[in-house]
Amino acid sequence: MAAAPPAGPQVNINTATVQQLQLLPRVGPALAQRIVEFRTANGPFKAPEEIARVKGVGEKSFVRLQPYLTTTGATTLTEKVRSPRAAKPAVKAQS
Repeated sequence: MAAAPPAGPQVNINTATVQQLQLLPRVGPALAQRIVEFRTANGPFKAPEEIARVKGVGEKSFVRLQPYLTTTGATTLTEKVRSPRAAKPAVKAQS
């Protein structure tokens, strides 16, 4: 039995263009190009987790990317996903 596809907009990392990969959070032109080059050199990704083998995709990046990654089906993500920034600690006003 095949697993159900993840809910929400997805990027198929086996077929996505450099431009489509850049819609992912924290993926710019250089990283998107490295993903495509890795895929070209090594063949299709068998699982989304394999993207962590690409230089520049560490554990924290993968955690942010994971909800949007798939290795099957169409790319349905059409707008850039903004990665939430960590909240800055409040600064006390000095009197």
